Amino acid sequence: MPSFYEFFAGGGMARQGLGLGWTCLFANDFDGKKGLAYQANHGAGGELFVGDVRKLTAADLPGQADLVWGSFPCQDLSLAGGGAGLSAERSGAFYPFWGLVEALCAEGRGPKLVAIENVCGALTSRGGRDFEALCRAFAAGGYRFGALTINAELFVPQSRPRLFIVGVREDVAAPAALTAPGPIAPFHSPTLARAIAALPAEVRSRHLWLNLPAPERRNTTFADLVEEQPTSVAWHTPAETRRLLAMMSPLNLAKVEAAKRAGRRMVGGVYRRTRPLEGGGKVQRAEVRFDEVAGCLRTPAGGSSRQTILVVEGQRVRSRLISARETARLMGLSDDYVLPRRYSDAYHLTGDGVVVPVVRHLAQHLFEPLLQTDQRRRRAA
Repeated sequence: MPSFYEFFAGGGMARQGLGLGWTCLFANDFDGKKGLAYQANHGAGGELFVGDVRKLTAADLPGQADLVWGSFPCQDLSLAGGGAGLSAERSGAFYPFWGLVEALCAEGRGPKLVAIENVCGALTSRGGRDFEALCRAFAAGGYRFGALTINAELFVPQSRPRLFIVGVREDVAAPAALTAPGPIAPFHSPTLARAIAALPAEVRSRHLWLNLPAPERRNTTFADLVEEQPTSVAWHTPAETRRLLAMMSPLNLAKVEAAKRAGRRMVGGVYRRTRPLEGGGKVQRAEVRFDEVAGCLRTPAGGSSRQTILVVEGQRVRSRLISARETARLMGLSDDYVLPRRYSDAYHLTGDGVVVPVVRHLAQHLFEPLLQTDQRRRRAA
């Protein structure tokens, strides 16, 4: 049974995606509330350390893991963030994380695979220098690496594009079927291809175009996940819904009118955004999408970042905040996953997480075949 360490673990969504066929040897997150959620869903077996990754040493990590997973903080790499990049404190947590990987390698306990996940803004942050720094770390650490851009909407009804970089230790053979001679959609975006092309030759030579199959066509929509009687939030009053509609531009109101004529229940995701006025100044607008997909969940740093839903059934229009359970469903979590009781804690947990079916796809079509091939090769040697 393959084993793993899970860093920046949150509520253990990478663990959920890897599944019961994997053994967690160690998990870490800085946030105590997330740690409680992790234990509520995965037990208190002693593998979870709640605290700063900077305080850890290789001696704290038991055994030798086949995979190290790290969904390190994205705020400084996000297009919506301050743009400070890997030099900033939050996203800069990558470096002590990677220091642990290097320490394990120095002890002869280097993992066969290392996977990191972050926002796609990491590709262009600081003019591409942050992406180059990430790739250099893999290359210098003795890993060939493959970068992938995966939008979770292929798996769940949420638009959530993310960057994944998977490192393969240089003595682990990658079967020809798992690589390609160049970028292939949908997992290698044009932005990713440009970022790879811009890498220095010595770093680019360590890159692999990882070849993953596209998933089956998703058969769920945003509307399928909506609760009629949520317990974590309340439906808005008619007056509150009217105020929300009044914040919409004519174009967004036209979307609502089209939804009324759809002949079925339509669910739209609404975010409030500040937009410039033609004559100067700014105004807060409510912007809605009715493409059967929720907008990307973000951690709540104020009311504007929490997604509102608009449910349209003919002439009847209702609104409310998206519920905690709905956010979990959009992350691919089952309804038996235990969420924090406070709404904001639950939203923060899910908004910070990695989509479970995306991890399962990577495990099934990349991690597990790589490890199985390596195991057969070593047995035959």
